[in-house]
Amino acid sequence: MNWAARLIGGRFHYGWLTVAVVFLVLLAAAGTRATPSVMMVPLEHQFGWSRATISLAISVNIALYGLMGPFAAAAMQRFGVRPTLLIALGTMAAGVALSSLMTHPWQMILIWGVMVGGSTGVAALSLSATVVTRWFTTHRGLVMGILTASSATGQLVFLPMLAAIAEHYGWRQVVWVVAGAAAIVLPLVAFLLPERPADMQLRPFGEPANTPISTTVTKQNPLAIAFGTLAMASKRRDFWLLFFSFFICGASTNGYVGTHLIAMCGDYGMTEVQGASLLAAMGIFDLFGTTLSGWLSDRFNSRVLLFWYYGLRGLSLMYLPHAFGIDFFGLPLFAVFYGLDWIATVPPTVRLATDAFGKESAPVVFGWVVAGHQLGAAFAALGAGMLRASLGTYTVASMISGGLCLVAAMIVLRINRPAKVPEPQAA
Repeated sequence: MNWAARLIGGRFHYGWLTVAVVFLVLLAAAGTRATPSVMMVPLEHQFGWSRATISLAISVNIALYGLMGPFAAAAMQRFGVRPTLLIALGTMAAGVALSSLMTHPWQMILIWGVMVGGSTGVAALSLSATVVTRWFTTHRGLVMGILTASSATGQLVFLPMLAAIAEHYGWRQVVWVVAGAAAIVLPLVAFLLPERPADMQLRPFGEPANTPISTTVTKQNPLAIAFGTLAMASKRRDFWLLFFSFFICGASTNGYVGTHLIAMCGDYGMTEVQGASLLAAMGIFDLFGTTLSGWLSDRFNSRVLLFWYYGLRGLSLMYLPHAFGIDFFGLPLFAVFYGLDWIATVPPTVRLATDAFGKESAPVVFGWVVAGHQLGAAFAALGAGMLRASLGTYTVASMISGGLCLVAAMIVLRINRPAKVPEPQAA
């Protein structure tokens, strides 16, 4: 990596190049995670699998994606970011390619649920939190917003293209494209991603010049780090407030809209490409919304920001069933309103976790919070599929998801509140 540092010649801090590499990794992982939503209808038509069966594989994928977070963050502390990512990306590419051979539901659960779900869980929000806390002292909210927005950009880049490939050439060609994208980022990680600023003889961006360069590397077992941090954090109310609010966040984004929106559009006579294009449009707005959210979280109260984010998301989900009946402005209005708010919750949540638990513990604590996010997403992916299979419509699922968001809007106001100091009584 020293050759890369010499190439940029000190014109900008190497931390920004690290952000660019991680952005591309998260971009490929986001495209991989979005792929099952494109495959849902083709698999239903080719094999006769029900949406509840396909949703089960997706829910396993989403759950493992989240549960890997704290262990991935701990492994990055113990073994390093680069080797952990290289193993995960290799597993992801191999698993996606292998899925082109599947013909039975259990194979989809094993490959897309276990293999792909576990590997994408390494290239996730806990990776972003680790990179941000290691490489930046200032602008953390902004950088977290940029990295979080890569999920939206992944949908923007992949979904319409993948939907068109699935429509014209079949779902097997889709998995080869996604496997290739995962393989492309492997050499970037191998040659351009250092472990920490000290490896480049640098301080974190924004660190005072007189601060000693830290070279501390933990030798503790990753499982001990992950479970020890959980034991510490679970004794505090703030952790559970963060966990359950992010559970609802996952249920109302990846689990419901991210998994079922394309299929929902099909219920109203729209093609897969039109449904994917709607998700991509939401991704464009979320790219701006999440980046702006990171900038705002550096300047304003994160609790108040989260209150508005969850409240507005809840209202937009309650509006969604009615949007299909409005000729011109219905779905575009939902795409703008919901898209700006999709994952804008991440930067303020990371900020609150860092403020509550400290810089060193925050990535692993946030990994456990992300586990709650993905458990909520798995719950919604399976639950919405079952409701659709039994009721023939997604309306009830939309209302439940919107109502949960309104509950989360109230929960977040209690996170990391300063203790009230009693006023002295007059003599």
